[in-house]
Amino acid sequence: MAYVGDAIYEIYIRDYLIERGETKPNKLHRAATHYVSANAQAYLVQKMLTENLMTKEEETFYRRGRNAKSHTSAKNADVTTYRVATGFEALMGYLHLSKQTKRLEELIEWCIQKVGEKND
Repeated sequence: MAYVGDAIYEIYIRDYLIERGETKPNKLHRAATHYVSANAQAYLVQKMLTENLMTKEEETFYRRGRNAKSHTSAKNADVTTYRVATGFEALMGYLHLSKQTKRLEELIEWCIQKVGEKND
């Protein structure tokens, strides 16, 4: 689920950045990193948990993804941050694969807003 969730979340972020007027590949990549990095995703999960934003079922899929045995290692984050980010991606993958598009888009919109607030 994390594999799919990573791709889906990144597509939504890329769409958002393009709609915002970012067109240069290097700027797009740097801007996207603020949203899709392991550190950003771990930050977003912590905010979701603090604000009780996830349903019980969503929390279950987040925790399952976070606790799953990883076959890759973190490049730019510590192991704990990487695992939390993997849980975030699993949640996105779960929502996408279970066709909960409205909820997926609701959470992604919330994530975009939170990252924007953090970077202001």
